[in-house]
Amino acid sequence: MDAHELLPEEKTLLTHELLNKAYKRLKLEKRRDHMHELISTMLSHRTNHKDEEKAFYTMLERFGDWEGVMNADFEELADAIQTTRYPGQKAPQIQQTLRIIKEERGEFNIDFLEDLPVDEAMDWLTKLPGVGPKTATLLLLFNFYKPVMPVDTHVFRISQRVGLIGAKVTANKAHELLLHMLPEDPVELFNFHVHMLRHGQRVCTFFSPRCEECVLHNICNYYQDVRAKGIDKAA
Repeated sequence: MDAHELLPEEKTLLTHELLNKAYKRLKLEKRRDHMHELISTMLSHRTNHKDEEKAFYTMLERFGDWEGVMNADFEELADAIQTTRYPGQKAPQIQQTLRIIKEERGEFNIDFLEDLPVDEAMDWLTKLPGVGPKTATLLLLFNFYKPVMPVDTHVFRISQRVGLIGAKVTANKAHELLLHMLPEDPVELFNFHVHMLRHGQRVCTFFSPRCEECVLHNICNYYQDVRAKGIDKAA
């Protein structure tokens, strides 16, 4: 059997091993407080990190605190986060999310998620406006060290190209499939996510992936079945 014909479970573990060697392993350490992480991740949808951060700090500078953001004029809030994609959609979602948290918890605080089982925490988060599986899993993994698998556009693209998941698998389903093929360890899941993201940014890019430089090309379906045969360059 050729390497790229391995079972998805075998490929996933081998991908993790190869990327661990290619990129420095990281410690799982909280990078910002829980509310910051939640709102910033909502802002980050279809937006690069620089523009996400600019929107976040402009918003807080203009409105002062979460109370101010929640009660801000919609158009002014949308203007404050205009460096993100879809500010007119994100502004009311952020305000509704803040309102729900304040009404349910009595304050702008989601520390209680630490004590919830993963399923309950996911269920609570994904009921918030604008919070889907990606936002919820990023928050739960990065801040609460829960064993979940965030799937962003890079993780999803590489997983399909290499053959860890099928071509018809949705991004939402990929969260579950990849999680079950990886060690149930937050540190391992964190490294897999971050390494796949970096690999997608630097090597396995959306346009013109740099396959010849890729440490995964021996096990990659796209490389073996398409790129190596020149099919992607055919007129």
